[in-house]
Amino acid sequence: MPYIMALKIYNSLTRQKEVFEPLNAPYVGMYVCGPTVSGESHLGHARPFITFDVVYRYLLHKGYKVRYVRNITDAGHFEEEGKQAEDKIASKAILEKLEPMELVQKYTHLYHWAMEQFNNLPPSIEPTATGHIVEQIEMIKTILKDGYAYESNGSVYFDVVKYNEDYTKKNQPYGILSGRNLEEQLDTTRELENQEEKKNKVDFALWKKAPIEHIMRWQSPWGEGFPGWHIECSAMATKYLGKRFDIHGGGMDLQFPHHECEIAQSNVCNHEIPARYWMHNNMITINGRKMGKSYNNVIKLSELFSGNHQELTQAYAPMTIRFFILQSQYRGTLDFSNEALQASEKALKRLLEGYEWLQSQSFVAGENATDSALDKQLKTWATELEEFMDDDMNTAKVVANMFEILPSINSLKDKHIAADAVSGTTWIFVQSQLRLFIENILGIKIEAGANKAQLDGVIHLLIEIRKDAKARKDFATSDKIRNQLTAMGIQLKDEKDGSMSYTFL
Repeated sequence: MPYIMALKIYNSLTRQKEVFEPLNAPYVGMYVCGPTVSGESHLGHARPFITFDVVYRYLLHKGYKVRYVRNITDAGHFEEEGKQAEDKIASKAILEKLEPMELVQKYTHLYHWAMEQFNNLPPSIEPTATGHIVEQIEMIKTILKDGYAYESNGSVYFDVVKYNEDYTKKNQPYGILSGRNLEEQLDTTRELENQEEKKNKVDFALWKKAPIEHIMRWQSPWGEGFPGWHIECSAMATKYLGKRFDIHGGGMDLQFPHHECEIAQSNVCNHEIPARYWMHNNMITINGRKMGKSYNNVIKLSELFSGNHQELTQAYAPMTIRFFILQSQYRGTLDFSNEALQASEKALKRLLEGYEWLQSQSFVAGENATDSALDKQLKTWATELEEFMDDDMNTAKVVANMFEILPSINSLKDKHIAADAVSGTTWIFVQSQLRLFIENILGIKIEAGANKAQLDGVIHLLIEIRKDAKARKDFATSDKIRNQLTAMGIQLKDEKDGSMSYTFL
């Protein structure tokens, strides 16, 4: 009997799994909050970008025509505190002695490079905040006109208390997404500088007056200034996906206040909650601790790929990191450690060796299995791959099933089971499913295999030449070999026993 099941997604808004029913099938609109390009992306950023790349890939596999919008925040991302609420781009530009847009260009390029390393598909549209100032100003005008914002000293703030009073009557209070109670927020929100501009401590900025030294500034009806972070996403999502669209995604850390504020703004302007389904991936911890500057454990992606960080004992290939992330269901906890990543590296190598061998084999369709129980079990494991993805994108179970299939592949390879133990039809099905899920849906990039043995031989020859050079104390040649290989994406590592190993970056 063919597998038939509807795709289910956990909706953070309703706090339950729901059958995915697009507003206008087969078209799907998906908005995912992209990076603030004030610095290099780190390990924590890798999870949402890989998670929603898989969501995108799977929706395409299901036959949907997806418009995937992922923004670039290149201005306006600031905390609701500090005397001038300086945005992160402007602050970092001063530190790096660059013009703000030089800084933006630098880190946008680095971000795109990292996404390519992870084999992420590019989004359909990648709008920038600075490219949509007009749309943001128009939204702010509407919110002011409807009485849910107010001007104060050249800045404009959203009136959270008034919104909550009016929209609670519609069963859409401020806090509907995060579950936070506004009264508790009013009691616990700490006093911040410049609060005299606000009516309420919980109000957030839609537009900030720019101080004299602020370079990134635009003309507005309220004077020269720059937009708040939250209004940017509301404006860009509305422009490219409409007043209501299917999926809004991001990390759990964005659920409050960012996504909560988006809902409030869009509700006022468009008279409905912008997205039908809200998806949030969980965070990554490092050795059981939250990742943060105060712990000195923030690992940039380039550091992961090179191994150049105190928390790392080696360099890790982008596909190892991708596989490590996908071994957990996106809403589950994920703790990074060298041991966990090393285990992922070994597991991925075993999986791909078995997979590539199976793909090189030719099978003839037929129902001649001599081990009917094994034949049936392989069919079940291969069929379940789609079932698990349909159950809220459970990549962890997909990977687990692949490792259930792997021993049978290796047994066939090593002739521990007869060639006819499993029917050719079943092996063809397993081949097809593994190709679909490993390469197309999980997005694991397979290294070109045609000249793999030759390449391996050349690298080992260079390693031997380098060892000889080091023994002769010819460090110039030794360093040149290492640096040239690194430039070509091949990372050498000197092992404790005196040997050398390599990984592809």
